[in-house]
Amino acid sequence: MSDETGMQDDPTSANRLAQLDLALTSLRPRTSPRVSPRTGPRATIDRALAPLKARQARPLPRERTALAVWFWEIDRVLLGLIVVLIAIGLVAVAAASPVGAIDRSTRDVAVNPLHYFYRHLMWISVGMVVMIGTSMLPRTQARRLAVGLALAFGVCLILVPLVGTQINGATRWLGGAALRFQPSEFLKPAYVVATAWLLSLKARDPSLPVVPLTGMLTGIVALLLMRQPDFGQTVVFCVMWGVLLLMAGESMKLLGGFVAGFVGLIVLAYLFYENGRQRIDAFLRPEQDPAAGPDQVELAYRTITHGGLFGVGPGGGTAKFNLPEAHTDYIFSVIGEEFGLIACIAIAIVYFAIVARVLWRLLDEEDTFIILAAGGLAVEMAMQAIINIGVNIQLFPSKGMTLPFISYGGSSMIALCGGVGLLLAFTRRNPYMARSSNVGNRSGR
Repeated sequence: MSDETGMQDDPTSANRLAQLDLALTSLRPRTSPRVSPRTGPRATIDRALAPLKARQARPLPRERTALAVWFWEIDRVLLGLIVVLIAIGLVAVAAASPVGAIDRSTRDVAVNPLHYFYRHLMWISVGMVVMIGTSMLPRTQARRLAVGLALAFGVCLILVPLVGTQINGATRWLGGAALRFQPSEFLKPAYVVATAWLLSLKARDPSLPVVPLTGMLTGIVALLLMRQPDFGQTVVFCVMWGVLLLMAGESMKLLGGFVAGFVGLIVLAYLFYENGRQRIDAFLRPEQDPAAGPDQVELAYRTITHGGLFGVGPGGGTAKFNLPEAHTDYIFSVIGEEFGLIACIAIAIVYFAIVARVLWRLLDEEDTFIILAAGGLAVEMAMQAIINIGVNIQLFPSKGMTLPFISYGGSSMIALCGGVGLLLAFTRRNPYMARSSNVGNRSGR
């Protein structure tokens, strides 16, 4: 008895193996002779796991290039919509380029009818490099770049009244004819990102006076723009500040004060700002000087309605030759004349789709800065498109603002491409990381 008890208390290795084999034998399911190995439960499980095993057996690439990572993380739908606008712009500038060539030609020098089309191709090439390069930056570096550019082009905006170049009665450019740029165009996307970053700091420390600080900076930019004079860009910067405050969740009392102050500034601009008063008077009372003929907005409206629903055909427009700056500010009217109102509606839908895509992309975003920056960049582009289209269909007075990615313009194209590059950088996501995080959340980790 004592020996048997001793063996049970301290079994040998052989006894342990025998007991383990006996336990496994009792737990192993007995296969029915009627069930075929190819149709049994085990075979069903093996067939279900076969694709997963085959996928795991594939050799994975040892390294991925930066371009490959960018391609998988980028919002390809948003990029595709931007490319569609650029393609439309190529066709539109080709149609409007002869008008600009005639306006710039003299008795001694005849400008090539496709001069602005070729230059537009050049600006697109530069802009695409800027867009792709900026979109490949990590979010932190993209934010730092935007804040640095905001400071740099803010300084350039201060220099415009001092050493700027005057064209058509306005001093908005720096540099000579060979290398001339408009600082306000480059400042717009950088301003949006920098303001979004400052407003996002309030989520960490509510005591920070970020709202008065951003308001003061916006006021300085507005004063510098009105000195150029550039009333349209002044309105854009002020409205964008209000939009960012709304997106940041500021109180309705503060937003109401902003609206009241904005209306008051418009009234003061009409009373004491000659450029703004002239534009508003020409829009509200175009019949006050019949001898001067129709103004720019009236000519744009006549051009856009001349083509009817389907247009007169590519190159067949005649009313476009009466337009000033047909290849820039009033290119939407050229599109309406030659391609019809259907094409104009399609362009408006593309702009709406861009904003909707960005907002949809931000639905599950938790970073306040990313929400403000990406949403602000999308709204800024849409607002510029709304103003340009509104001027062409006689809803707004003339503002001298280009149609994003469609109008001709070097500063405008490169600045817009840089802004979209920032937007693509902020909305970049790794689909596999997102999938694994969702799995982790479902499993309760």
